[in-house]
Amino acid sequence: MSGCLSGLRVLDLSRIIAAPSATQMLADLGAEVIKVERPGSGDDTRGWGPVYVERTDGQRSAESAYFVSANRGKRSITIDIANPAGADLVRRLAERSDILVENYKVGSLARYGLDWPSLEPLNPRLIYCSVSGYGQTGPYATLPSYDLVIQGLSGFMSATGHGDDMPGGGPMRSAVPFADMMAGAYATVGILAALEDRHRTGRGQQVDVGLLDAMIAAMPNVHVPYLLGKRVLPRTGNSNPNVYPNEPFACADGLIVLAVANDSQFRDLCTTLGAPELGRDARFDTNDRRSRARAELGPILERLLSSHPVAHWVERLHRAGVPCGAVNPISAVFEDPQVKARELSIRMEHPRMAPMTLLANPIRFSAMPMTYDRPPPTLGQDTEGVLLEWLGIDGTELEQLRATGALGG
Repeated sequence: MSGCLSGLRVLDLSRIIAAPSATQMLADLGAEVIKVERPGSGDDTRGWGPVYVERTDGQRSAESAYFVSANRGKRSITIDIANPAGADLVRRLAERSDILVENYKVGSLARYGLDWPSLEPLNPRLIYCSVSGYGQTGPYATLPSYDLVIQGLSGFMSATGHGDDMPGGGPMRSAVPFADMMAGAYATVGILAALEDRHRTGRGQQVDVGLLDAMIAAMPNVHVPYLLGKRVLPRTGNSNPNVYPNEPFACADGLIVLAVANDSQFRDLCTTLGAPELGRDARFDTNDRRSRARAELGPILERLLSSHPVAHWVERLHRAGVPCGAVNPISAVFEDPQVKARELSIRMEHPRMAPMTLLANPIRFSAMPMTYDRPPPTLGQDTEGVLLEWLGIDGTELEQLRATGALGG
């Protein structure tokens, strides 16, 4: 079966993680995605170890885990856009594309005639998505940036971690490239909205997504209180500043997360822990009182929880309808029965590399499956095939292009 976006052609001029995660999403949805890479080296993340995919002969490949995590479903071609003949090739490919995604420094592609103003006249139906650190306008627009810089600038790091007065306190980065992933998600939404608009108007447009914009938009619980009342919420580590108990607690053999959102759930928690009187205690019977008395309530809950293992409490609290879960090490995540039931990992065969297990797309459709028909490509493996299929370039012209350096060495 074809995917939801079957028949759409995507020209992917992106690298690293933010924009490639968007084009991988489009590929999962059935679009044909052509990834244009720099000859010789390709996407920077191909070399971002320490984990690399193995080849079929057991040796280390040139493809890192970081690269394959955001590039399945794509075909890789190598073109040197700094070469005039190479830039012309990309323009010809753009004329035959529905969507182009790029994350070059703002203004860089104009030098090669590959920016939105240059390509729009050639293909007025083209949806041109630009993903950059700061968006296409503003005083920072032309500055380079990465996820960590955006985590700092957006306020994310200042809102994450323990308070300054606690051991190990201070701003903290996320272990996940959160700004990259949010920008990729917003870019995908923008592209799909532009496609719907094209159905009505017949014209494409530029979609402009900045990592800083995406990161700030993804923090309403932090930024809206400040915008409304100039209130800066304190860093509270793993504890929710608004709701309690809403944090990890130690059990006999590990940590459990409790996410108690209302007074009824708190009473059910206390009953399950064998202390129903705690749920009626005037010090703790409302969320406001619990939040103010967390220093008193926390040790009581931890003493009760520490009497049994995590699995004991998870089973009983689930039965009681209390939101909770184990704090899984990464090694346990894919053994979880819910994760298995939702098939959140997929195995992909590759003609040149050993079989690889990757993350599945989290979207589920009732009538249309996700498309997992292409493993992450080796560098330039599809150059000849794509140029023949899209542009009709035969062997003779291909050799001429190689001679000019447009396709690299």
